[in-house]
Amino acid sequence: MVKEIIVEPVTRLEGHGGLRIVIGDNGKVKDAQFNITSTRFFEKFVEGRYCEHVPRITNRICGICPIPHHLTATKAVEDAWGVEIPTPALKLRKLMMNAKQYSSHLLHFYALAAPDFLVGPFGDPALRNIVHVINKMPEVGAMALKMMDFGQKLCAEVGGKSIHPIAAIVGGMKKPMDEDARDKFLKMIPEQLKSVQKTVDIALKVIDDYWDVIANIGVVPTYYLAMTKNGVHDIYEGDIRVVTPDGKKFDYDYHKYLDVIGEHIPNHSYATHTYYKPAGYPEGIYRTNCLAMTNAVDKMATPLANDALKAMREKIGEVIHHTFAYHWARIIEMVEAFEIIKELLEDPDICNPDCKTLDVEPKEGVGVGMTEAPRGILLYNIWSDPDGICKKLNLMVATNHNIAGIEKSLMHVAKQVFEDKVLDGIKLPDPWIK
Repeated sequence: MVKEIIVEPVTRLEGHGGLRIVIGDNGKVKDAQFNITSTRFFEKFVEGRYCEHVPRITNRICGICPIPHHLTATKAVEDAWGVEIPTPALKLRKLMMNAKQYSSHLLHFYALAAPDFLVGPFGDPALRNIVHVINKMPEVGAMALKMMDFGQKLCAEVGGKSIHPIAAIVGGMKKPMDEDARDKFLKMIPEQLKSVQKTVDIALKVIDDYWDVIANIGVVPTYYLAMTKNGVHDIYEGDIRVVTPDGKKFDYDYHKYLDVIGEHIPNHSYATHTYYKPAGYPEGIYRTNCLAMTNAVDKMATPLANDALKAMREKIGEVIHHTFAYHWARIIEMVEAFEIIKELLEDPDICNPDCKTLDVEPKEGVGVGMTEAPRGILLYNIWSDPDGICKKLNLMVATNHNIAGIEKSLMHVAKQVFEDKVLDGIKLPDPWIK
């Protein structure tokens, strides 16, 4: 008898989603799917609207990464119209981006990942949630909430709102950061640093405890697609870097993204699958997100994060195909986000009122914007008419990039679990909490 295992919903990031595994009567895995509701209909929402309004519309695509959507759309319009922004605006945008990176990665680690590790993957599902973790580990829970709150409030201070911001305009930012607000956040930095260090300690213990799982389950070679700025980790600006399964790196101008990646819609999913189409290499599935970023970069942008990257590479290797290593990579990015937040809060330009330019003239043009959201690359390709009206928009969101890689990883792990019985040979650690 054919058996279906359905986990739904698995996410509400950029669309409602669910996992579906189909097992045949011979015990073999027949299919593994990650089904989501596509967000491509936003492309039609914005046709005929002023290009300046697009960043206020498309940031509704996702409640987790609205800031990258907001800024990527703004960058695309600026690219189409040839607009350069002042340095203070660039720093404000980077501050907002890294505040979101900080809070989002902490949310993922503590609320989504930690319960499974701390209670155990085969523990009572009713207990594998952040509420139970807070009840059993109140000090850790309180620390995690204060860290996420710091990031979200900083997003709100710079962006006007923590979710669906309204701060970026074509030509810069609406206003600088208030000095009193800047000083308030700076006073929180020492406590946040201690919490960052504690989080790293917790994450490293999880890695040690679950090393057999990390090393043996879901090791799936793929290509990786990420943003780097001359090889350095950057989530706001840079170009496309592709890493091959054997570790070779190729850089591409993000304006020419269609020369690098292709897309198609498979029969069983409403979502678009993307693939790498290079010269000299076979076409293949790629993954994005934090592990793709740490695989792609030559180094992180800040010292503590770079030390953490070196430690991961010493443990696993230069190019890492271990799906569970995404958790480690996410912690490395969280550390960098904090270091950049501290650096930018200490920069006087954050309060500089010269954060926008009036030299903005709507015109006919084509522009591309790119940022690195917490779940992977965002690409916005916009076409403007002579009056600054949006004629067309092409969206490549993080979920689109990852679906094919998720399904490949899911199929691989499903076969390991149901056919190879790999879990029978792996000793899981005792739960931290009951």
